[in-house]
Amino acid sequence: MPKIAIIEDDASVREAFRLLLESFGFEAVAFPSAEAFLASGKPGAWDCIVTDLCMPCLSGFDLLERLHAQGNAAPVIVVTAFGNSRHRERARCLGVKAFFGKPIDDQALMDAIHWAIEKAEDVSQKPHPPTES
Repeated sequence: MPKIAIIEDDASVREAFRLLLESFGFEAVAFPSAEAFLASGKPGAWDCIVTDLCMPCLSGFDLLERLHAQGNAAPVIVVTAFGNSRHRERARCLGVKAFFGKPIDDQALMDAIHWAIEKAEDVSQKPHPPTES
């Protein structure tokens, strides 16, 4: 069962995402902030991360930069009410797999999560080129 982290400061949206993902068979764990997610001590234990951008203290971009710096390979999907072309471009540069505005179509989110997990599995299963000794 794929494990999905949800990072969203709005409690009603966070709970709706959690229930939605669980209804599709995912193990979903919701965090009220980027700080809570990082403090969980498990930022690398997820098959996919769904995060908001505009949150108090650490923003979604701050979180993405930290995950990128740590070499975290979990695919990230952004869902935000405040997206614009600059945000999309910055997210793309940070490796975000999908970027959605709120409100989001449930099926579009599920399709993006499935696609992101499949792509991550494809990359992890490819043989690595031999290294020179």
